[in-house]
Amino acid sequence: MASDPGLASRERLQRPGARVAFVVSNFHRELTSAMLESARRELAASGVREEDTPVAWVPGSFELPLVARRFARRADVDGVICIGLVLKGETSHDLHVAQGATRGIQQVMLETDKPVLFGVLTCESLEQARARALPADQGGVHDKGRELAVGVLETLAALDAAREGAGRPVGFPTPSTPPR
Repeated sequence: MASDPGLASRERLQRPGARVAFVVSNFHRELTSAMLESARRELAASGVREEDTPVAWVPGSFELPLVARRFARRADVDGVICIGLVLKGETSHDLHVAQGATRGIQQVMLETDKPVLFGVLTCESLEQARARALPADQGGVHDKGRELAVGVLETLAALDAAREGAGRPVGFPTPSTPPR
């Protein structure tokens, strides 16, 4: 996920009552937990209560989709944020883990019709991962946790806008919809 250059200039969305679950990988927990805390801070600043942000920890990024699907199927969860880190190694193992997580998370999102955000960093080194995962006050550059929180709220707002019948009284056709 690339950094969002326009994030700082956009107005913070307020979404009190939203329920956003987190599935977080234990691999490189010092970085994934920093992303989690940054995301939760941003959600709190947007009116989301801490008790509406449950967290489940999984062994690694490959396991994220399974638990994300369980959360996404719950009626009391509006969106899910998956957080993980896959570092390049000496073999191609990192590619298989990252591809599995990517496909699985996308599948969950499409199956459940809920935002399931992909917060799996795929980095060449631990130094590169720190720059992306940590907020500036902890020595980072990109603060991906915050970006994920903003992303889930913006996606929920977009889904609201795309909802059939949004913005018009029920039972009245829009000018582009022929009467029934």
